[in-house]
Amino acid sequence: MKAFIYSFFVGLFLVVSHSCSPKQFLVVSYNVENLFDTLKNSGSGDMEYIPESPLNWNSEKYQNKLRNLSKVLSSIDSKRLPDFIGLVEVENRSVVEDLSKTGNLLKGNYSVSHFEGPDPRGIEVAFMYSKKFKPVQEMPIKVYTDSLRRYRSRDILYVKGILEGDTLYFFVNHWKSRRGSEETTERKRVAAANLLRQFTDSILGYNPKAKIIIMGDFNDTPADSSLRVILGAEKPGSGTRLVNITYPLHKQGLGTHFYGNAYSMIDNFVVSEGLLSASKGIFSDGKAAIFSPEWISYKTKAGHWAPARTFSGKNYFNGYSDHYP
Repeated sequence: MKAFIYSFFVGLFLVVSHSCSPKQFLVVSYNVENLFDTLKNSGSGDMEYIPESPLNWNSEKYQNKLRNLSKVLSSIDSKRLPDFIGLVEVENRSVVEDLSKTGNLLKGNYSVSHFEGPDPRGIEVAFMYSKKFKPVQEMPIKVYTDSLRRYRSRDILYVKGILEGDTLYFFVNHWKSRRGSEETTERKRVAAANLLRQFTDSILGYNPKAKIIIMGDFNDTPADSSLRVILGAEKPGSGTRLVNITYPLHKQGLGTHFYGNAYSMIDNFVVSEGLLSASKGIFSDGKAAIFSPEWISYKTKAGHWAPARTFSGKNYFNGYSDHYP
């Protein structure tokens, strides 16, 4: 039985399988929207998520957030917990470890990969993985946005490891947001894309059949030049070495994020052609999907279903995230 990958959005996820066994492995990418603890332990931006702030971010709200996220992640597939979870907008390793021990996720017995980064608000990326995966290398890829390396954007998390005797390469991303304007922030996303391209070219230059999974919140859609041109991740069937398997969802008008009465596919899954065409070991069927049940959504005034977030401004709604996994 061949192995395969599925991806679902509202929380973005995919499944990889093994060609010589019936095993399948669930991979999830989820921007969890400001998973902060209640302590003053980051930069000035951390002052928003403490009990003394206007948000009144306290232990009860933090525990609610952990339970809500655990419920989402453990509900994506009724038959299995995720084997791999790429997390975006976490404050530190501690909150990820707390999440891994909350609710049904405790049964996953997850390990965590995380490195402190440069973001002034203290938001990071992290990677949770089951014991089936044996990491052999993990590191932050530092993204500089100027030639003199004075200005640093958010790191890309790189984890290489062994699953069922096969080598997998994971990259978890959170590229610069469009806050301010798309034009003025684009160069920072392009810088991240250029650096990621250098790493993937190096891997594929050594092994053209390498099995790579790139995930996260890119703040760009599959059609934007940072992903399509700079990274070189085209739509399925384009013959490129990297393939954006969320491109078909984007073309259908679907998305993981809702803003201005429109959905956008800013959370992406990019995989290597070697993962799609593998005749043995781990492989993917190139299908992606969004996980967006009504219970993690709310209906807007215009009648659209959108991700139910924790806060809107200072109003607390005890939701899940402003993204779908």
